[in-house]
Amino acid sequence: MLNLERLRTLDALARHGSVSGAADGLHVTTSAVSQQMAKLEREVGQPLLAKNGRGVRLTDAGRLLAEHAARIISQVELAQADIEARRGCAVGELRIGAFPTGMRGLLPRALTELRTRHPELRPRVREQEPAEGMAAVVRGDLDLALAIDWPNKRMPVPGELTREHLLDDLCDIAVPAGHPFAGRTQVSLGEFADEEWISWKEGQFCHEWLVHTLRGIGVEPRIRHVAEEHHTQLAFVEAGLGVCVTPRLGRGPVPAGVRLLPVGEAVRRHVYAVWRADADRRPSVRAALEALRTAAGAGECDAGAR
Repeated sequence: MLNLERLRTLDALARHGSVSGAADGLHVTTSAVSQQMAKLEREVGQPLLAKNGRGVRLTDAGRLLAEHAARIISQVELAQADIEARRGCAVGELRIGAFPTGMRGLLPRALTELRTRHPELRPRVREQEPAEGMAAVVRGDLDLALAIDWPNKRMPVPGELTREHLLDDLCDIAVPAGHPFAGRTQVSLGEFADEEWISWKEGQFCHEWLVHTLRGIGVEPRIRHVAEEHHTQLAFVEAGLGVCVTPRLGRGPVPAGVRLLPVGEAVRRHVYAVWRADADRRPSVRAALEALRTAAGAGECDAGAR
């Protein structure tokens, strides 16, 4: 019997072209990928990987099995969708991933809607960065995830996933109450060329966007502090330690010593849902999307009221 999780590992190796790439895509260690592949080789009784310089390549048997693995994974998804569609109602477990502000700003409303309209559906939510959530949907660990990108920096969506835009999330610049711009009704990013920034962790998509955007207008970012949570960033702003970009979705209370300034060029994030294309027929996925659309509509109204 071929183990499905090991086939998922082989599929990731075939798609990413390396053990490290597969490990990143699956969000596991390279050691875990190697162990899974060693077990799969024992199951099939022949080598699936061969040395290729410092890396590895798939053998003929490995490529053949990888082709089958992709079809098997897709068929498993279709089988789950068909079984659920045959029941005709949204029931069972639904695994959802969401980035932190999406978790706060959208999911409470969406989950309340699901509980009211589909009481037999059991959502399970996991907080994850957008890229991690998308990878988890690809490998089947999640059924649906919330993701973000920006108009000037798009996040690539794997071909086996479907995406739907939910809302545009406006962002403001947060400055200390004593900042020279604190009384302004509008600012531009270029005016902050000499400021010290509080940013997200290096490697995160929003951090890369900030660096990309500032350099795009001729500003070399001076990133002084790094914090993953927006509330922590705002605490640093209140203490006069820099400025930051803060989205409106899921923002919550703003410290008394912080002023939020709209940006003239309308800095905004695109928020969307992603799911496997072969899960389109699942009533639970369709129900979750409908609830997210409702929550997103309310979220846009909240943002517009600020």
